[in-house]
Amino acid sequence: MADSRGFLKVRERELPKYRPVEVRLLDFKDVQERRESASPYVKVQASRCMDCGVPFCNQGCPLGNLIPDWNDLVYRDQWELASARLHATNNFPEFTGRVCPAPCETSCVLGINQPAVTIKNIEVSIIDEAFERGFVTPVVPQRLSGKTVAVVGSGPAGLAAAQQLTRAGHTVVVYERDSQIGGLLRFGIPDFKLEKWHIDRRIAQMEQEGTRFRAGVAVGTDISWEDLRERFDAVVVATGATVPRPLPVPGSELGGVHYAMEYLSQSNLVTSGHDLDNHILASGKHVIVIGGGDTGSDCIGTALRQQAASVTTLAIGKKPPTQRPEHQPWPTHPTLFEVSSSHAEGGERKYLASTVEFVGNDKGQVTGLKVAETEYLPDGRRVPKQGTEHTIPADLVLIAMGFVGPETKTLTSQSSAEVTTRGLFARRDDYSTGLPGVFVAGDAGRGQSLIVWAIAEGRAAAASVDTFLQGNTELPSPVTANTQAL
Repeated sequence: MADSRGFLKVRERELPKYRPVEVRLLDFKDVQERRESASPYVKVQASRCMDCGVPFCNQGCPLGNLIPDWNDLVYRDQWELASARLHATNNFPEFTGRVCPAPCETSCVLGINQPAVTIKNIEVSIIDEAFERGFVTPVVPQRLSGKTVAVVGSGPAGLAAAQQLTRAGHTVVVYERDSQIGGLLRFGIPDFKLEKWHIDRRIAQMEQEGTRFRAGVAVGTDISWEDLRERFDAVVVATGATVPRPLPVPGSELGGVHYAMEYLSQSNLVTSGHDLDNHILASGKHVIVIGGGDTGSDCIGTALRQQAASVTTLAIGKKPPTQRPEHQPWPTHPTLFEVSSSHAEGGERKYLASTVEFVGNDKGQVTGLKVAETEYLPDGRRVPKQGTEHTIPADLVLIAMGFVGPETKTLTSQSSAEVTTRGLFARRDDYSTGLPGVFVAGDAGRGQSLIVWAIAEGRAAAASVDTFLQGNTELPSPVTANTQAL
């Protein structure tokens, strides 16, 4: 236990400072100030951990992170052991420590009557310190199994599965249809939340361990699924849930109406130095973001950095409460009103706003949104309230309403793979499908979820693949496929 009275001595959370808004809007670099090596406040915050008899933070984390253990080690300045304990359950803490919504913190027992331990910040401090001190090194397998595995998709689920299977001794090849490895991490998350050198650094480690990467290869087109299955002893489908949720209202075909991920991925490419013709820009435009989640927040921060004339976020539902509601008691993960770094930078947020129609000019370009106040019917449905319609000017509309599932056409047309009623790839509790040797991990089988869930499923699927190939496994399996998404 770090300090038996730490939570009594220090009752407040202390987090890294953010760069001033007027400064950070000038670039796409990390919004937080540069971290000091082994900052003293991290040790102080770690001392607040109570080492509970039943650590609900473990239950709240899909990976089952050993949080009290590495809190204690940080408090004792044992950073190498803290890194080892962190990596025992999490392949990529530098990702989760930056972009995970931290369900572990809402499960923290201290959070019942005090601000929760700053678990997420302690986690990212451990991994940053570990890289700086050279504690993160390649884990090369002692022997090769002679078995081969193809991983399709290089997002967090695919990378986690690939690293685990490589370390188990299998020859693993990761296929990615985009030009670079990283999937959602690289193309869906702006640099001001996750700078891409974090990804490059981890990919370099994986290559040294033996994982092979093939970017710019679309499985199903450049190589058929049948050919892939013939070449490899096992296949892991980790393509993510990339089909955006549509907004079926009149005018959705107008120019200037785009899905959020199309906008964010282009911005990420430009930020990384690529030259794109006619890419989507918010400069000088009145921008409307439809959807109040993390993706919508990323659109806000990106549009403000592109010097949009205005940015307005519309959410169809009610404004969430600032305190935990009764129907979401501790230790569940509640829906609360949150102010992200992007929200703090500017823009306006409107709730109970139902989009009725996209308004355009005779050139087919969007000029505004007709919206109405959301009305809740007795059966729970949300509909536009008659008589409350009004039009909001808009030159660029970004639809950030989430995703409905994976792209299934090529796999189902080239094999007997099945799809669920939700449009997800059908799989058993061990992540296997009806196709021998084919497994599904992450959002492709789970539906849209968190990065931490993707990593957990990638690790668990790897254990099942290893068992399929060798009859048993020593790889850990943190979750099962039938676990429901948050």
